[in-house]
Amino acid sequence: MPAPGRLVNEDLVFRFGPLVGVLDGATVPEGFDTGCVHGPEWYVRHLAARIGMAEAARPSARLTSNLAAAILAVRADHGGQCDLDHPGTPSSTVCLLRECGDKVDYLVLCDSPLVLDTGQVSVVTDDRLEASVAELRRTVATVPAGADPVTRFRHAVGVQRERMNRTHGYWVAAADPDAAFHAVTGALPLRGPAAVRRAALLSDGASSAVDQFGLTDWAGLLDMLSAEGPGALLDRVREAERDHPDRLRRHKPTDDASVVFCEFGPAT
Repeated sequence: MPAPGRLVNEDLVFRFGPLVGVLDGATVPEGFDTGCVHGPEWYVRHLAARIGMAEAARPSARLTSNLAAAILAVRADHGGQCDLDHPGTPSSTVCLLRECGDKVDYLVLCDSPLVLDTGQVSVVTDDRLEASVAELRRTVATVPAGADPVTRFRHAVGVQRERMNRTHGYWVAAADPDAAFHAVTGALPLRGPAAVRRAALLSDGASSAVDQFGLTDWAGLLDMLSAEGPGALLDRVREAERDHPDRLRRHKPTDDASVVFCEFGPAT
C-alpha cells in the first residue's frame, strides 16, 4: 500500500511458485543525488523480476546465491547509464520465504522483518541498519549546535550513505551482489512439533504496528492477519500514523506499508 498522498509505491510484494517476498525501496530524500536515472520503484520491480528468473533457473540454489545473481542482473538492467558506485544508488530491503519440500527457507536483508509461528512466535530481524542509525544520531549530535535542521539532515544522510554495504555499517540490496551473502538466513521444518504454522513478511511501514506504535505484539499481529487479513493491519497503521506522529522514527510522516501472510497446513 503506497503512503497516503503518494502515487508511487516503493514497496513490492510478489510470489513466484513456492517463493514469496517483500521488497522495500529506499526513498531518496528531496534534493539528494543518486548517480542514477532510475528510482526506487524501478529498482524494486527489476529486482523482483530478476529474483523470479534466478529462482526459475535454479530452484534448489540457496536464497543468498539467487539474490546475488538477481542483484548482478539488475546492474546490467541499468544499461550503462548510471554510476553504480554512487553511495546513493537505488537500494531495497529484502524479505524472502520459500517452501522446499518438508521445510521453508528464509532470508532477511535490512529492516523488513519476518514473523514466524512455530507454536511460539519469533521474529527474524536484521538490526544492523537500526544500530547504524543509532550511531548516526550520536555522530550528528556533534554537528555545531547552531547548524540549521537542513544542514544536520544532509550531514546525517551523507554519513548513512557512507555506511551502506560496509562491514561495520549495514547491508541492503543495491549494486553490490556481495550484500546477499550478508543476509540473515535459516530454515524451518514443515513437519513435526517445531513446524512453522504461520508467517508474515513485512516492510518496516507495516511492522511499525508493533515496533513503533505498539498497537499489538508480534503474536497479536499474526492473529490479526489470520482473522481480518492484511488490509486491517494496514488500516490501523494509517490511523496510528495520523494520530501519533510523535512515535515515528522516520524522516517522513508516513510510509509505504506491505505485508505477505502465509498459513501452512497442519504439522504431522
